[in-house]
Amino acid sequence: MCTGKCAKFIGVSLFPLSVISIIANIIQFFPGWQTDPIVNVKDQMTPEVIYLGGVIGGGILVLIPAIHIQATGREGCCNNRCGMFLSILFALIGVAGSVYGFAVSIVGMVNGPQCQYWTNSTSTGVLTWGRPFDTGLANLTDKNYLFNQDMWNACIYPKDVALFNIVLFSMVLSTTGISLILCTIQVLNGLFGCLCGTCRKDKE
Repeated sequence: MCTGKCAKFIGVSLFPLSVISIIANIIQFFPGWQTDPIVNVKDQMTPEVIYLGGVIGGGILVLIPAIHIQATGREGCCNNRCGMFLSILFALIGVAGSVYGFAVSIVGMVNGPQCQYWTNSTSTGVLTWGRPFDTGLANLTDKNYLFNQDMWNACIYPKDVALFNIVLFSMVLSTTGISLILCTIQVLNGLFGCLCGTCRKDKE
């Protein structure tokens, strides 16, 4: 596959990944399909959702490079060595965005959602808002809520917010991970394109 066609394939592939990442992040603002947390962002919204790892990292910072990268694979002004050089710079922006979205998603998924839970027990505890599963990355063991579905019921409200949190952060994690790989490949592809050309057939 020549460098131009490879760039076009990568660019086109990045579009759906960025869109999925943006949508998943927006849905996270309505945990358990509830609207209360978005009204009380400071106390009830999971912090990593507010960091917009899916919207900014895996979304905008991948979508913009995707537009130029796929343009280098089409006949036109970008399908040349200069266009390939610029695609390297754009791909690096995509790499940075993907890394940001990936990191935020990992932290958000491991620390768990913000929810209403009993501090001790249903009989003696106090119903409060917080992160009952927040044990940090250092304590990612079999006792973490990710590996123990029975712990998910600790969150009283919003209902099923633990599953909601895991699924959506996993979607952002997956899309940003794939975007990271594709953008990294484009950095190398763009370098070859600068050195060897884009396989474009010059018109006589």
